[in-house]
Amino acid sequence: MTMLRHPFPPSVDAGCDRLVLGTMPSVRSLGDQQYYAHPRNAFWNIMGDLFGFDRDATPYPKRLEILRSSGVALWDVLAGCTRDGSLDSNIRNSIPNDFADFLTTYPQIKKIYFNGQAAFGFYKKSYIKLHQEKLILTILPSTSPANARLKYQEKLEKWKVLSSK
Repeated sequence: MTMLRHPFPPSVDAGCDRLVLGTMPSVRSLGDQQYYAHPRNAFWNIMGDLFGFDRDATPYPKRLEILRSSGVALWDVLAGCTRDGSLDSNIRNSIPNDFADFLTTYPQIKKIYFNGQAAFGFYKKSYIKLHQEKLILTILPSTSPANARLKYQEKLEKWKVLSSK
């Protein structure tokens, strides 16, 4: 197994009051240096439907900007891990990101949305008591193509909670 380090920073600014957390970037995302870079991952299509942009016509930096201007920050639970391939089920030796520092720096974040059960599981393992009384934690269906049990429209319906304050 290969030791991986999360290579890019959170997409966040002082206007963000919601945070979406994945687990760890996929092999494709690590290579492209972009969150959710795999073309079959539904994340950017869902964000486009929620916040009014087309994934393919909108450059990656602009997509991040649209999310931030809509109050949505983006990051991952893990700072590092060992993993073969991209599946969350292959993650071993997880190293969490520093959420105590992050939430101190961005105290206006009141809601955390997890992109799948695995992201929540890794967060819970290290941080479930962190600011627990001040945060609303919501687990959403994974946008990964590996999560084939829900159709796109079903995932989109669940993710609509992100676009309401």
